[in-house]
Order: sequence, then C-alpha cells, then structure tokens
Amino acid sequence: MYPELETFARLAEERFLKPDELDLFKRHAASMAHRIDTYETLRDREIEIFQPIADQLLQAFPAQQQEILEQALSHWLLILRYSAMAMLSNSSDLLQQQLVYWFRGLVQLPTMQDVERKLYHLLQSRLQEILSPEGQQLMQPFMQQIESTLLQVQVAA
Repeated sequence: MYPELETFARLAEERFLKPDELDLFKRHAASMAHRIDTYETLRDREIEIFQPIADQLLQAFPAQQQEILEQALSHWLLILRYSAMAMLSNSSDLLQQQLVYWFRGLVQLPTMQDVERKLYHLLQSRLQEILSPEGQQLMQPFMQQIESTLLQVQVAA
C-alpha cells in the first residue's frame, strides 16, 4: 500500500539499505506518523467538519430539495473517507480505483453539479481550518485529484 516502502522491502532480498536509502526510509517513516495523525484528525472530527458545511449548503441552496443536499453531503463524506485512506496509504491509485469512477457518474447529474462544486470548496475551507499545515499538505494532492476529476466531468457533460 505504501509504494515507497514496498520498494525498500524488495531490496531486502538483495542487500541491506545503503545510508542514503536508509535516510529516505526514515523520512517515509516520519511521513507515516504525520499521515496517521492527519487520518485520526479527520476521523475524530468528521462531524465537526461536516456540520458547518451542511449549514452553509442550506444557506447557499435554499430552493434546492433537501434530498439533493443530503445526497451531496453523503457523497462528500465518502469522498473524504476515501481520500483520507488514500492519503494514509500514500496511494493516489487507491483513490482512483475506489472513488473516482463512482464519483463521475454521480456528478454528471445536472441537479448535482453546482451543489457538488460548492461542497468541494466548503470542504477545502474546513480542512484548512481543521488540519495542521502538514495535514493540509498531505491531503492536498488527493483533493486536487478529486477536483480535476470533477472539472473534467463538468467540461465533458
């Protein structure tokens, strides 16, 4: 799951790690500690992250059916969970496999596009408030992966 560590493990069949490789391994191990902290923050503060988003979403789309807003919130709750797992395992492929294809079909619904885009921006803002700078840096590539997928869908739709 953690591609860089898998590479080091394969080297064990041939030899011990060289000093520069061991230093790189140490950096990856330190990164893993930050990833675990970030994952735990997201897990433990899930309600704190999404309640203000739900409130702002209701204000931004007062005429929208509540069912649509609830569905969008449900999507983004899953998106955050999948993104957090991808961040934890340092695998954008995991996010791609588990989420992106599923998400594309949902966002293509015309009634969902504006709500989903707003939700993305609200979530980005909340993550900046909730996560440490290191946590934000770890999550950003996965959030950008979601955004680029969302934008591709909207252009294609």
